[in-house]
Amino acid sequence: MKFINYLQSITGVSIYPLASLCIFTIFFVVAAFWAFKADKGMIDHIRNIPLDDR
Repeated sequence: MKFINYLQSITGVSIYPLASLCIFTIFFVVAAFWAFKADKGMIDHIRNIPLDDR
């Protein structure tokens, strides 16, 4: 029996792809909003972390 047959036998499994898409979309929108609204000084500091010799 293939894996897809196991998924088809589960009642209500069709909600999981939709829920995953919603969660990803919300996370992406929040991350993009934070990136545009973040303080430029903090972004420069984060950008230079790999180059610090501490």
